[in-house]
Amino acid sequence: MPRQILCTVAALALAASAGACSSSRFDTAALSAPVRPAPRVARPLPPEEPDLGPGLSSGPVTSAPLAPPPGAAGAPVVANPSGPIMAEPSPPPPVQQQAAIAPPPAPPVVSTGGRSAVVGGWTAKDATGASCKVNLASTPALDLYKASSAGCANKDLAKVTAWDYRDGEVYLYQPGGTVAARLRPAGGAMDGALSKSGAPLAMVR
Repeated sequence: MPRQILCTVAALALAASAGACSSSRFDTAALSAPVRPAPRVARPLPPEEPDLGPGLSSGPVTSAPLAPPPGAAGAPVVANPSGPIMAEPSPPPPVQQQAAIAPPPAPPVVSTGGRSAVVGGWTAKDATGASCKVNLASTPALDLYKASSAGCANKDLAKVTAWDYRDGEVYLYQPGGTVAARLRPAGGAMDGALSKSGAPLAMVR
């Protein structure tokens, strides 16, 4: 029995020794073999551009709307990149400006002279042809102005002591405020009438 066991152990030892030798032989062969580089993969060449001849290039192609045929009526069409093609609106009609009408010139202002134009000495003539001197002063007398007469045959004119200018007319007053005559200036003269008799009266410079 022990002999059989020894034979079995010896057989196993030989088998293990033979396996180790073959394994080391394979490892040595693998390590000693030269390392080959990985093969390169050929890249495909880009496609050649066609030769279009001199003066022509193969750039990007763009599109544009076709022009309308000759004689076609309608509004011009513009391309709308963000939507459908729309017709360009026609411009509004021109606004006609009305010519400004200048206002008519203002009529010239006619100056009547007023009170200051009648101040001074006058020659009074009544209906009988008699004449005398009447002086219209610029000195105030209460709410009127002082006046005087000289050489007047008419009693109404002889009593004139004051005068006034109202509403374009000259009033001659007697003492107490009685109106002796009323005249209207016209140019360099005054025409009117005596208050009591109504007889015409004229005064000139």
